[in-house]
Amino acid sequence: MPKNSKVIQREQSHEHVTESVADLLAHEEPLDYKSSSLNVGAAAGKKVPQIEVPENDGRPAWNSKLQYILAQVGFSVGLGNVWRFPYLCQKNGGGAYLVPYFILLLIIGIPLFFLELAVGQKIRRGSIGVWNYVCPRLGGIGMSSLMVCGFVGLYYNVIIGWSIFYFFQSFQYPLPWSDCPIRKNGTIAIVEPECDKSSATTYFWYRQTLNTTSTIAESGGLNIKMTLSLLVAWIIVCLAVIKGIASSGKVMYFSSLFPYVVLFCFLVRGLMLKGSVDGIAHMFTPKLEKMLEPQVWREAATQVFFALGLGFGGVIAFSSYNKIDNNCHFDAVLVSFINFFTSVLATLVVFAVLGFKANIMNEKCVAENGEKILGYLSSNVLSHDLIPPHVNFSHLTPSDYADVYIVIKTVKEDSFAQLGLEPCVLEDELNKAVQGTGLAFIAFTEAMTHFPASPLWSVMFFFMLINLGLGSMIGTMTGITTPVLDAYKVQKELFTVCCCIVAFLCGLLFVQRSGNYFVTMFDDYSAGLPLTVVVILENVSVAWIYGTKRFMQDLEDMLGFRPSIIYFYLWKYVSPLCLIILISATVIEMAISPPGYNAWVQELAQERFQSYPPWALAMCFALIVVAMLPLPIVFIARHFNLMSDGSNKLSVSYRKTMMKDISNLEEQDEARFILSAKPGDAPLSGVARKPYVTPAGNKSVDPNSLSPNVCYGTSYQNAAISPTTPTTPTTPLTPESNS
Repeated sequence: MPKNSKVIQREQSHEHVTESVADLLAHEEPLDYKSSSLNVGAAAGKKVPQIEVPENDGRPAWNSKLQYILAQVGFSVGLGNVWRFPYLCQKNGGGAYLVPYFILLLIIGIPLFFLELAVGQKIRRGSIGVWNYVCPRLGGIGMSSLMVCGFVGLYYNVIIGWSIFYFFQSFQYPLPWSDCPIRKNGTIAIVEPECDKSSATTYFWYRQTLNTTSTIAESGGLNIKMTLSLLVAWIIVCLAVIKGIASSGKVMYFSSLFPYVVLFCFLVRGLMLKGSVDGIAHMFTPKLEKMLEPQVWREAATQVFFALGLGFGGVIAFSSYNKIDNNCHFDAVLVSFINFFTSVLATLVVFAVLGFKANIMNEKCVAENGEKILGYLSSNVLSHDLIPPHVNFSHLTPSDYADVYIVIKTVKEDSFAQLGLEPCVLEDELNKAVQGTGLAFIAFTEAMTHFPASPLWSVMFFFMLINLGLGSMIGTMTGITTPVLDAYKVQKELFTVCCCIVAFLCGLLFVQRSGNYFVTMFDDYSAGLPLTVVVILENVSVAWIYGTKRFMQDLEDMLGFRPSIIYFYLWKYVSPLCLIILISATVIEMAISPPGYNAWVQELAQERFQSYPPWALAMCFALIVVAMLPLPIVFIARHFNLMSDGSNKLSVSYRKTMMKDISNLEEQDEARFILSAKPGDAPLSGVARKPYVTPAGNKSVDPNSLSPNVCYGTSYQNAAISPTTPTTPTTPLTPESNS
């Protein structure tokens, strides 16, 4: 019996000890007889109510399950689903790409997503606290996650700033990127040469929006329009997360659902456009031979990895605000399939619109080259006998032009190149793969200029991008703020505002005229390899150090059922092996691919690949090193006892829960003493006995459960285990004993 219980205190005092049970009970607080677990008069067959630990332990909680699911969906479904997945699908075999993607989603995505949800929900802390608890020597995992979140948040919000700029520019008719600007040279008006050599949308993006320089070495000073857009973006993000999940949860109702409304509207409108079926058919025509290429599987694994937001810490942070008995397995499967469905839906929308654009561009190509042929016919460069009799140049169709092109190419084989005729094949237009900013700010915007009521569709599209980005940014910021707020007593609002201000100042790097090149650099190097290393260490720390069997038991205690045995083998063998292969492939890819970027050359009005200068190359590798640096530092420091393992820094919420549990135990001990003839006797047979409860509310303590003391080898449990339960001392964690 705990030494500080009321009964022991009475025994040690000099006051008169009450001898009767009735007198003892008279000194206690009033007890609700009917609802008490000590009710010995309950009718036979009636379920005796259990005393439950209150869920409100001081930690914020989601208002509803829907709010939490929308937050996870908003975080995982981002800009990559709209402009990365369709590109990979087209590049890697169309419909055939969906097969490796879906397989890898099942064997990597869902198990690791489930793992992150479970540890966050069980330990109820952010990424730093979670991995300090699981294995202190690998506590650097959480710090690396936080640093990657910082790097990604810096440039990701710049993309939201670009979308905000285009959103406000869309309230014009005609759209400002629908035509090339006219330059007046005295009395002569000419089309802007840079725009004439490229296209109106390309010119608007590179010159009027970014006003980009020709190399990364040329700073060009701040772009005022983009600086203001970035400021607005950070103000929006700050307001969304300033109150934690109390504010961000409400924002998610709109930011997570609105993109689906827009995607469905675009899909319906896209299917009504001429050529949309061509785009979708081209998209889903499977090229089965592509499935045998290792590159396809590598890119599919990478996309699965980043689509779910693994390793960022946002998934863990969001799940830490759940009730401990929440069915996180259902959440993992649901969110993963929603993410997959969203990617396929976005792909349908993108290629329906790009199919329409390809038909427009193909018809334009046919018209321009038809004019060239008529010029050659009138100047007798070509003979009229070469033109098939069914061809009508006043209504020249793509099929008629193809016939003329083949005839001229066959007859004029020697001098054909001098004619400058283009084949104008629809398939070639559809094969022009675009991704990222090239898709959102050039290809898609160009297609929308041909829509009826184009400003309306443009407003909807860029508002959708803002909401997609905002959902991901809320998760990223939560992955930063939650671990810090768990570890240190700082004011939430003040810390959030300071983070946003610092991030805005650091983000000025990306709103220089050369800022677009730095966005590319951070996107390529700040997250890829570091996050892959973080996730494999998460997997290893749970499956091999903490122990898969023990983790499965914890899940059974949390969920009320034991997850499928398949997860045991996926976590222990399949996922680590796949991640090791992915890391190896990523390192090889980085080694054989020359580090560089696509620079916009104003004189040529086109992009050209350029290698990074030495200082920029050093910056690329510094991003990787800095992101992964906490891993070895924390490991070495704790191995040699140079850093505290954090065992004396339990979160306030965790500590409150434990104190409630211990208090509840003491009351049960006292009740057993009162209702027994002697302190050592067993309780009365009619008494409903209740074991010591954990934060789950009704589960007995398992000395090997996922809790800080197991990892540290300390034992604050031993003083809090029911007297009827044998005390099992905890031992330091070793892979041999836990797996």
